[in-house]
Amino acid sequence: MDINFNYVHVKASDRLEQVIKDKLEKLKTRFDFIVGAEVYFKTENSTTNEKGRICEIKVSLPGPLIFASANEENFEMAISECVNDVKRQLQKKKEKMATHH
Repeated sequence: MDINFNYVHVKASDRLEQVIKDKLEKLKTRFDFIVGAEVYFKTENSTTNEKGRICEIKVSLPGPLIFASANEENFEMAISECVNDVKRQLQKKKEKMATHH
């Protein structure tokens, strides 16, 4: 599976990439129709928001893209929330696909 990483106002991190790769590979084994993913790490400099660590994931598959975004205190929490959201959406898509067979 192709995974592209994009960093916006964030230094590239092999550790974060490995965390995402591991989680997405697990999803790929459950949902074999996944083609690839685009991952964005961003920081938001806001004095009113103590979170500001944003992870966005776009998953490519047949049909419409699946997109999830999370804004948390650290990237690990944002990744976790994002991946869970993607998993929920993939599960829904898989159930829809199963009803069409």
